[in-house]
Amino acid sequence: MATAAGLALAIAAPLGAEWKTGAAKVNITPERALWLAGYVGRDHAAEGKLTDLWAKALAFEDGQGRRAVLITLDLIGLDRELSKSIGDALHRAHGLSRPQVAICASHTHTGPVVGKNLAPMHYECLNAQQREWTTKYAETLRGKIVQVVGQALASLEVSRLSWGSGLATFAVNRRNNREPDVPRLRQQGALVGPSDHDVPVLAVHDSQDALRAVVFGYACHATVLDLYLWSGDYPGFAQAELETRHPGCVAMFWAGCGADQNPLPRRTVELARHYGSRLAAAVDAVLLTTRLSPVPDRIETRFMEVPLTLDTLPQTYPYPIGIWRIGDDISFITLGGEVVVDYALRLKSELGGLKTWVAGYSHDVMAYIPSRRVWEEGGYEGADAMVYYGLPARWAADVEEAIVTRVVAECRPAAAR
Repeated sequence: MATAAGLALAIAAPLGAEWKTGAAKVNITPERALWLAGYVGRDHAAEGKLTDLWAKALAFEDGQGRRAVLITLDLIGLDRELSKSIGDALHRAHGLSRPQVAICASHTHTGPVVGKNLAPMHYECLNAQQREWTTKYAETLRGKIVQVVGQALASLEVSRLSWGSGLATFAVNRRNNREPDVPRLRQQGALVGPSDHDVPVLAVHDSQDALRAVVFGYACHATVLDLYLWSGDYPGFAQAELETRHPGCVAMFWAGCGADQNPLPRRTVELARHYGSRLAAAVDAVLLTTRLSPVPDRIETRFMEVPLTLDTLPQTYPYPIGIWRIGDDISFITLGGEVVVDYALRLKSELGGLKTWVAGYSHDVMAYIPSRRVWEEGGYEGADAMVYYGLPARWAADVEEAIVTRVVAECRPAAAR
């Protein structure tokens, strides 16, 4: 529940009367014992449930009638084919164009195999029954996403949007810090390597000043748990805790550029709950103790596919980039694939610090996306992980420049483009 001080700060902020928003959620926990996604060493299907999994939608409409919908999923990610079919279904059902839709996965490693995502690791190894169930789950998921977006659009009401930024520090650069050494290094203040500890927060209040939705991000793998139980991992616990603290609120998580970041130490339910509680506390610190910045009622959306070249091959991949301009300040950038932290740090530096929000694991999770630094270093994120996604080679050396140059160009004001 909001404190008196937090309520006073919220009431003092200017009311953007022209925003309309609507939020909804739907349970997407598998009804069958499907295979779990994310780890190559698993040898049997799920045994039960630790927490439910959710698809959530937040619909925006500004004063000019322009609409956009953010979808968050407690899943490992989507492949291009499924993502495209969801976009097509949303266009048929609700008239939404592809730029109006952002699809962000939490990348939990205790969710089901989804479509052909990570096919060489999972789908191609399943028996006929598991393949049939996995295909049916993807079809059901598409229908539930269309349903929840419809519910969000149907519940549009006058709202006030505001934003701020918090801090969480449990993510550790896994390339530069050996997992067994992390407790000692943390105690000594000796952790090394780049990380992004910002927690962007978008708060949605209704005309009666009740918190109806909160959207937040963090750059860290959802890999605390490796159980055979369905779970949203630490992002799922964070969302659940915020919804408990703020009854009637839909809490939505997007994963930042955390492809080379792990929550360490890990591997216990207690730690997953602990990190989730810390992330929820970081969000609440923004909601309850920070003078949030009001968001004017304007949203502009763009979506594009950039041809990324594969190394040593005359072949490209259509890499998805979404760019939303929310109000005067926020650039919300949604990138496909497992994006390393250097992208967020560079884009924040070039585009505006805390006002630049960069999500990975969006639209189509087709491979790891290394920076030039990581590409040159090689290793798992730089090259070796491509085998699990089925691409015939790693990216060419210019992968970072190809993505960042396009994002920066698209984020400039229209008059400058």
